[in-house]
Amino acid sequence: MSVPPFDDRVLESLRTTHDALARRGELLSAERLSASYAVFRARFGPDQLRALDGPTLLQAMHTHGNKESLVYWLEFKNDEEFPGPKLGSISGGSAFKFRIFRRQGSDQWLKGNPHSEQAISQDEAVTIARQHRDQLLAGVALLEALPPGADDAAYFALQDALNKAAPDLSGLTWAHKYWSLLFPDKLDDYHSERWQRHNLLRLLEMPPPGEGLYLCAGRFVRLAAQFRWPMNQLTATLNERNGPPVRYWRVGTRLGKGPFIWPEMRNGNYAAIGWEALGDLSAIASGEDVKEAVRPLLEQHYPNDAKMLSRKAGEIRDFITRMQTGDVIVAADGESVLGVGRVTGSYRYENTEPAGAPHRRPVDWASTEEWKMPVPEGLQTTVFPIGKHAKNVIEIERKLLVGNQAPPAVAVAPVPGRLLRLDGVPGRIQAVLERKGQAIIYGPPGTGKTHWSRQAAFDLAALGGFGRPFAELSPNERDFVQGTAQTAGLVRCCTFHPAYGYEDFIEGFRPQQSTSGQLVFTRGAGIFKSLCDDARRSSDRKFFLLIDEINRGDIPRIFGELLTLLENDKRGMEVSLPLSGERFSVPPNVHVLGTMNTADRSIALLDTALRRRFGFVELMPDVSALGTASAGGSIPLGPWLAALNDRLRAHLGRDARNLQIGHAYLLENGRPVTDFARFVRVLAEDLVPLLEEYCYEDYGVLVRILGSSLVDEGRQRIREELFAPAKRPELEQALLEPAPEIVTAPNVVGAPEEPEEVDEAEA
Repeated sequence: MSVPPFDDRVLESLRTTHDALARRGELLSAERLSASYAVFRARFGPDQLRALDGPTLLQAMHTHGNKESLVYWLEFKNDEEFPGPKLGSISGGSAFKFRIFRRQGSDQWLKGNPHSEQAISQDEAVTIARQHRDQLLAGVALLEALPPGADDAAYFALQDALNKAAPDLSGLTWAHKYWSLLFPDKLDDYHSERWQRHNLLRLLEMPPPGEGLYLCAGRFVRLAAQFRWPMNQLTATLNERNGPPVRYWRVGTRLGKGPFIWPEMRNGNYAAIGWEALGDLSAIASGEDVKEAVRPLLEQHYPNDAKMLSRKAGEIRDFITRMQTGDVIVAADGESVLGVGRVTGSYRYENTEPAGAPHRRPVDWASTEEWKMPVPEGLQTTVFPIGKHAKNVIEIERKLLVGNQAPPAVAVAPVPGRLLRLDGVPGRIQAVLERKGQAIIYGPPGTGKTHWSRQAAFDLAALGGFGRPFAELSPNERDFVQGTAQTAGLVRCCTFHPAYGYEDFIEGFRPQQSTSGQLVFTRGAGIFKSLCDDARRSSDRKFFLLIDEINRGDIPRIFGELLTLLENDKRGMEVSLPLSGERFSVPPNVHVLGTMNTADRSIALLDTALRRRFGFVELMPDVSALGTASAGGSIPLGPWLAALNDRLRAHLGRDARNLQIGHAYLLENGRPVTDFARFVRVLAEDLVPLLEEYCYEDYGVLVRILGSSLVDEGRQRIREELFAPAKRPELEQALLEPAPEIVTAPNVVGAPEEPEEVDEAEA
């Protein structure tokens, strides 16, 4: 079965990429690779597995908590002896990928899948481990018999033989990694069909027909031999050049039977779709079931399209949420392709010219040459996922041969619950306010202090003024509560800082320009005095002042003599203000909410008089807010954050409890950050710098918290190269390495995987 030679432009770009990686020292040498393969074979090779049986075999193969087990080495081990992630990552998902595992913190063995787990006895687990051992050995025999330089036909025969000899393992990533470590000259170290086919298509290679993890191996073996590189150096080079898999989308350039909008799309560097009457879908794009949220809007505004509602709702869903940054868009008019480009950002709503196409995605158009796809796809569809026909993808990649861009992004929005008597954290705040009149919400960074304070204040003000929670108010009523650019509302906000003073809070002189142009000083009321004055005039309503970072201000200087008036039994009592001489009191319908970050060392300086007059509500990291969400389907957010905070408390000294990482870092607009690229940005831009500050650049402590795969202790640096999109498997491995047991936690293994929905048009 002959295969055409690789494109010369592709080969040259691979050489350039390989040279760059070598200069940066990012390739494993042939000697180190050989040593790693040898140590793995010495520990888990066929002779070693053949000698094991019973509970000893079970423990040696399938115990995640045992760092000397096969499953641990395959998924997590990463050190000088065996740099596992660089030998092909199998991280992510749950422990069900191994088919059996022992649940974290117990002796209970489980089998099944995330949708249907089944408890089994140790004897049954041993039986399954024996089957796995025997099938691994059968695969070893088949690979030993495979001749060097085998062609596609030989690998097709290998796939067929493995399906028969190892039916339970031939489709599993961990078995593929096991065999690839023993036979690196015969198998690639991509342990995913999607990654294998993605890389072949990016090489302008037509993948072999059929499905299976072993069909594509011969292509990679041939290419590695052509370059005389070890297989692992080839796949590292491909990862750097090609990045992670992306989707390809055909987007129409006509608004139904109406205007042709390609010139505007091309010149404005965006792709656009119609359905103008639906309005801004940003909030819907943040939700969970976007298609079901869009459908009633289509029914309302486009009732004549009833037969197409489900299909069109799916197309809109694809455009605003499934389409990711780095994906490829093919702008087409019928069979004519007018442009090919990469998505560079999230959904946005812009009701500008051309009229009727407000739903947009920014695109970098790499090619505006007109051509036709070899196989027509999605001609009657506005947004259509291309990919069933590899010929089309290869032609698209020819247009993009100049380079490649990468990954994703999509955000989210909270859905407030119904509130009469407030529940949860707002209820705790409400109870303190009723008792003390003012409260301080305190805790480590990222625990939602400002969020909950604002929600409690808005809801309490809305209930006091309108008898309904803030979410149920009309737009005018909401403006009355939160204020507008022209008018102050029932809830007002300020932030304390070292320069904030009495004149900002109560009253003071401020410079102003007079009508004659001279600079004069006039006396003006501060935010708290203005609030109290308004509250006296509207005694039937509740007024709230939110003070962010209250401990950063000089409390005695800011509050002055009014600190006494905050006490409930002093409300209404008057004092004379020293500057104006006015009589002043704090009305009983005024409430003060402050937030305080316990990671700030200035907390110890909090004024004692302030402590006595405020009630306190502590907020700590709450991993339950993250549910069963995972970043990119590979990092279970709740268990990962809980394990990270466990290590923080263990290694950061006696104040470690106040230095934990809050769950809000992993939320956007109230929902977990499930997009992997967005999660990486949070990690790189927020969490790692915060941890470096906590550790005072003590990289030994950082290693114990973040792991040696992410922290280079010897060179005292964070391995920031792992944050690149092409390094995703290695980053996943690095993040899971310090706590591999989290993949067997109940809320991880039981979390349902989101099925890929098939559009009616595709079906």
